[in-house]
Amino acid sequence: MNVTITARKFKARETLKDYIKDEVKSLLKYDDSIISAGVILSFQNSHDSIKKAEITLHIPGQTLVATEQTEEFTKSVTLAVNKLSSQLKTLKSKRKSRAK
Repeated sequence: MNVTITARKFKARETLKDYIKDEVKSLLKYDDSIISAGVILSFQNSHDSIKKAEITLHIPGQTLVATEQTEEFTKSVTLAVNKLSSQLKTLKSKRKSRAK
């Protein structure tokens, strides 16, 4: 799986990039057909320090998107990954019910 990380208006640290890659690659346990993932990090408001993470997953035939906003990038990424994992579980159950 190819993971691209884009940091808007700031330079992301290597530790943050490694954390994001590990979190996104953990989604492979739900669906191993994930082609690529795009992560966009940005500040919502500079004075409120709201940090936004948007993750886009490309799987065959579909694109899944999750967005989260918190006061830390690591929290935002974790919550977005949790949303994507539930989307992948739902998609997998729909595939199984159609196959019957």
